[in-house]
Amino acid sequence: MRKSRDRIRHAISFELIGLALIIPLGAIGFGLHPQDMGVVAVVGSTVATLWNYVYNLGFDHAMKRIRGTVHKTMTIRVLHTVLFELGLLVVALPFIAWYLEIGLWAALVLDLAAVVFYVIYAFIFNWIYDRVFPLPADA
Repeated sequence: MRKSRDRIRHAISFELIGLALIIPLGAIGFGLHPQDMGVVAVVGSTVATLWNYVYNLGFDHAMKRIRGTVHKTMTIRVLHTVLFELGLLVVALPFIAWYLEIGLWAALVLDLAAVVFYVIYAFIFNWIYDRVFPLPADA
């Protein structure tokens, strides 16, 4: 399994690169002021960073227990990403609606757009991360 230092590097680099992409894309795509999109993105990123660490640690422990390894197949990578994003949806939706003073439906549309972005981004990021920082041989 990955060590804590590696998990922290993973979470921070994931969120910083994600913010650099989602703030301008979200502001343009939804006609929001970049500052408002920035607040929503930074709060979401902070929650996601904490969730990322806890979720990945739990997912790896479950994989090690169930499969005997933390190496992910393509199917497991897709499942891993979708479950992660569903967990964030539960927390993000009320905050987005409250902060932007929009209805839950509008918040859901914005959040689903962010989810689609992050599902694709997470898949690509994690695939590249595993290539740049390979798992230890005993994982």
